[in-house]
Amino acid sequence: MRRTSSLRFSVSFLLLSVILPALLLAAFARTIAAQTTEAPRIVLKDGRYALLVDGRPFLMLGGQIHNSSAWPSELPQVWESIAALHANTIEAPVYWEEFESQEGHFEYANVDALVEGARAHNLHVVLLWFGTWKNGNMHYVPAWVKSDSKRFPHTIRPDGEPIDVLSPLSHNTLDADKAAFVALMRHLKQIDSDKHTVIVVQVENESGNIGSVRDNSAEANRLIAGPVPSDLLAAAHKQPGTWGQVFGSETDEIFQAYYQAKYINEIAAAGKQEFNIPLYINVWIDYPAAETSQRQLDTPGIGYPSGGAVQKLVGLWRALAPSLDMIGPDIYTDDSPFYRETMQAYHRPDNPLWIPETGRDDNFAKFFFYALGDGALGFSPFGVDQSGWNILGDQPFKAHGYNFSLVEPMMRDLAQLEFDGKVKTTVEEPGQATQEIDFGAWQATVSFGFPQPDGRRAPGTKDAHGAVIIAQLGPDEFLVTGIDASVSFHLPGKLPWIRSQITTAQQGIYDNGNWKPLRLLNGDETDRGLCFYEKPEIVRVTMGRF
Repeated sequence: MRRTSSLRFSVSFLLLSVILPALLLAAFARTIAAQTTEAPRIVLKDGRYALLVDGRPFLMLGGQIHNSSAWPSELPQVWESIAALHANTIEAPVYWEEFESQEGHFEYANVDALVEGARAHNLHVVLLWFGTWKNGNMHYVPAWVKSDSKRFPHTIRPDGEPIDVLSPLSHNTLDADKAAFVALMRHLKQIDSDKHTVIVVQVENESGNIGSVRDNSAEANRLIAGPVPSDLLAAAHKQPGTWGQVFGSETDEIFQAYYQAKYINEIAAAGKQEFNIPLYINVWIDYPAAETSQRQLDTPGIGYPSGGAVQKLVGLWRALAPSLDMIGPDIYTDDSPFYRETMQAYHRPDNPLWIPETGRDDNFAKFFFYALGDGALGFSPFGVDQSGWNILGDQPFKAHGYNFSLVEPMMRDLAQLEFDGKVKTTVEEPGQATQEIDFGAWQATVSFGFPQPDGRRAPGTKDAHGAVIIAQLGPDEFLVTGIDASVSFHLPGKLPWIRSQITTAQQGIYDNGNWKPLRLLNGDETDRGLCFYEKPEIVRVTMGRF
């Protein structure tokens, strides 16, 4: 009996020592496989959003190409431009007029060239669907839509004249756009469900009316004379009544926004039934009347496309179009207070912050750091390829590329730290050459501009372009990088070096998520703070008390 028991014990031990590890290894492999096949998605935790790609937070360092650059003949220069930008994501359009030049027949060659080229260059893709709307017009719809205004009715002005915008009240137009978008999403699932090259899709482009506040067709006039729909009343927290009774002077714009949001939501919902990845809309925002870089009339239908999700309407759009994962503002002003106010308008508990378009010139680059400080999922200058034409001019630009090169090596780690709420940024503004960042038990004094001789105040930079990113890794440990700045940690209420000191300061890099020190900094490199000047550097610093 004892030998039998011993034999059973030996066999059981063999099973545990050989088979159990194999089972655990197989389970681990299944977990890894699940992570790598998980579709991109947006998640919310503790009031903060993250875009998960392959199961991990991802920061979109984007570059949007020109409107007519998403053709195979243009792609060689596009890939060169995206590489020079140090971007990890390309934003590129899909043109309804090319995708379905014959009704019911879909062409995938351009899409395939974009996706395959992005994979070859180790990039992710945000596809921009240029469908019913592009910049408040209908210019990218197919010729068979443009030529049949009876089947696909235009928006009508108050004087009865049609404009080159399609009406959101048309079921024919909605069904046609939806069928094409569904075909696109179905194809993306077929070619990309296991690769995750395409991580986000934009539905339409700066939707709305340029030329009329709303549609004034007979059907539109009939609807606006009646009661406000119950779902809009709930979203606006209003009591029942006619459109004019409920919304007064804003009636026409909100009428347009309601039917436009419902239209786009139906397209987005149908697309997600085919391939459930994040979808968003971009917005031509409402600029102040004095803003000289845009149309100078603060009026819907003239200053911006009426019905779009401008600042005052973001909340209504989020309620009326739940199939969209986010709404992103296109910001083309370098007025710092207004830029930051706009980001705050879209940085909401129900909406992740993401800047899908902004100016490519160097004076827009500093806003990347403001966006990071607000937990943005990504940031993308427009017109970054070598098309030879740019609506904003052809000035040379390099600051966005410098910014992206600074954070690209630690992009995944920074995205996770953002999601965990551990990242703070500060940006130089005119007259603010010295700033403080509060980490509770530690403070950081940030000084902009060089040189900074002993005993003298920081001079600031001549064009106020300095910026700093600090992530708190532990109670006394920080990850620091920046542009034309020095950073000195100190205890609250005390100067640097009073009862505190740098224990270690490692300059290094991230390699596949692992920190690799390159050298220890000390002496001149730390005595006046951690200095960031001519080339991108990352420093991991541990502070101590005495």
